[in-house]
Amino acid sequence: MNDSSTARLPGGSWTLGDSTLTRFGYGAMQLAGPWVIGPPADHDGAVAVLRAAVDAGITHIDTSGAYGPRITNELIREALHPYPETLFIATKVGADRDAQGGWPTARRPEDLSRQVHENLDALGVDALDLVNMRMGDANGTQPGPIAEALHALVELQQQGLIRHLGVSNVTEEQLAEARAIAPIACVQNMYNLAHRHDDALVDQLAADGIAYVPFFPLGGFTPLQSQALSTVAGRHGCTPLSIALAWLLQRSPNILLIPGTSSPKHLRENITGAACVLTEQDVAELDGIGG
Repeated sequence: MNDSSTARLPGGSWTLGDSTLTRFGYGAMQLAGPWVIGPPADHDGAVAVLRAAVDAGITHIDTSGAYGPRITNELIREALHPYPETLFIATKVGADRDAQGGWPTARRPEDLSRQVHENLDALGVDALDLVNMRMGDANGTQPGPIAEALHALVELQQQGLIRHLGVSNVTEEQLAEARAIAPIACVQNMYNLAHRHDDALVDQLAADGIAYVPFFPLGGFTPLQSQALSTVAGRHGCTPLSIALAWLLQRSPNILLIPGTSSPKHLRENITGAACVLTEQDVAELDGIGG
């Protein structure tokens, strides 16, 4: 990644393993059809927004073979392959899709091996930059051991198919168990202005040099809404959701953003809005949302 990429994107960069990533990234989930099933309504538009993200200097794209399924990975390959040397693509395993659009867990070693190879094939790469082991279910984190699943990914990593390992949708106990097994490069959990249960964990990971990647940084299928958010946005002339991104970037230097959009225009708005510098008064008002 060159210096100009960092300079023109809010938040600067973060070093993950041997890679330098822009803290402002892009999440590809919204590129699939409704409820993350099937192809997008606007195929050319999906390709265009991926290219716009890279053109903007973004070097971190988040995806999963379960999105579509396979759809977002194939779109990424169509839009960006051969990939720039600076591009870092993170994916996740641990869940499949069923005919009803559900997300059944799939964490047996054979399931994980299949998913890793499906990601490799759809993305057109020999090794995956980062694979997050997804725990819990569609309702959130769930207690339970992570060891068997993570050992399976470690074996694939030793085969040269995975560069870095992360965990997703995990409890603090599962994270501790995972870190005792292998180096963990990032944690990807639900976190935003209104859902701040990981506040202490974010700070601990920052101290340990581990990235924290909030999924649903803008609330997911139920976008963030509050009077405080609207008030702060009005002061800065930005959209409320852009202010929510700016808050995350200022919350901690190890937070990497992966907001998703299917619109190049919305992507540019997110980038511009996330660059807002929030005052102490802004932050105090916004902190009250999650209180």
